[in-house]
Amino acid sequence: MSTPKALAQPASLKLASNAFLIFWIFLAAFPLFWILAMSFKAPVDAFSSNALDVIFGPETLADGNGLSILDIVAGVAVLFVTARAAVAWLMPMAAGEGILQKIFSWLVICIGFAAMFVLVFFFILPLVMGPVNDIAGVLGRPVLGLTTEHYHAVWVENEFWRNFRNSLIVTAGVVTISLTVGTLAGYGLARSGSNLAFWILIIALVFRALPHSVLVAGYLPVFINSAEILKPILGEKAPTLYGQPLAVIAVLVSINQPFTIWMLRSFFQNIPVDLDESARVDGCTHFQAFRWVIMPVMWPGVITTGLFSFLLAYNDFLVTSLLLDAQNQTMVPAIAGYFNRETTTTDQVEAVAAAVSITAPLFLLVMVFQRQIVSGLTAGAVKG
Repeated sequence: MSTPKALAQPASLKLASNAFLIFWIFLAAFPLFWILAMSFKAPVDAFSSNALDVIFGPETLADGNGLSILDIVAGVAVLFVTARAAVAWLMPMAAGEGILQKIFSWLVICIGFAAMFVLVFFFILPLVMGPVNDIAGVLGRPVLGLTTEHYHAVWVENEFWRNFRNSLIVTAGVVTISLTVGTLAGYGLARSGSNLAFWILIIALVFRALPHSVLVAGYLPVFINSAEILKPILGEKAPTLYGQPLAVIAVLVSINQPFTIWMLRSFFQNIPVDLDESARVDGCTHFQAFRWVIMPVMWPGVITTGLFSFLLAYNDFLVTSLLLDAQNQTMVPAIAGYFNRETTTTDQVEAVAAAVSITAPLFLLVMVFQRQIVSGLTAGAVKG
């Protein structure tokens, strides 16, 4: 559909806005691409003052770690096929009905998809390309320095997978509790018709705006003395919550829950009450109407709210660093542990590799749920 002439932008405004947008995208994306290049280079190349050395890695190449033109073409092809497969297979699974079933099936298939990619890209592809490069002549000679030794050191030698597991436990707990309570409370407040619901949410948001350190300080004595507090109920087996993921989940849920309820209430207010009334006329109870009629319509809003809850728990540093011990530490504070007074350049490159590793799930979530996120944000912006 063509734009009316009266609303058409002048060429100078189009040029200026597009140039600013391109510049802003470059400014935001540059650090991600730069640390990605650093993570695959030897420390000498990674921290070189010459930008070309960081990109091409001459010292890394001199150490016998490099990619040929055929390796680069094959790697790009695998990445392209993986991205197309994710869009073609995983994205359709995020749409439609059957929310709980789709969440479970999507998680299982997504984990299997990621495991298959790691197996093909990091294990099968190098084995296949080795003999191919040997017989390819000039095209098989290394031209780009690249090494995965830092990722191996992070995930295997430093056991970063434990931190990844702890992050999954914390984020899964926070998202599950926040969305469960948020959907029920948001639906109830949206349909209550009382001004008291609005003021309850305002008071809750005031507590949401408090510094996280205030809440941690308030919960800390309870977690430290939890064994004594729970002993009358659980006996001698009463656990100490301090240092355990349950403590972090409790604090992050208390921080995130007001925002979750407020956001979901806005989404529920955009759904006509006629749907509830029609379901009730057809014989549904309030909960059945909520489960079978309202929630399928709310799918984009739940995805959007769940993403915000995921980001809060996944990227948190203060709460996790204060409440978790070294064995149960999540990924973000674990990366900070690479830097100390005895930090070497190798440790710094490993920290960069760990930082790159934790961005992969975020890109996957946004890529798969992009349609639901966009529709959820636009729906939530209409009212509430």
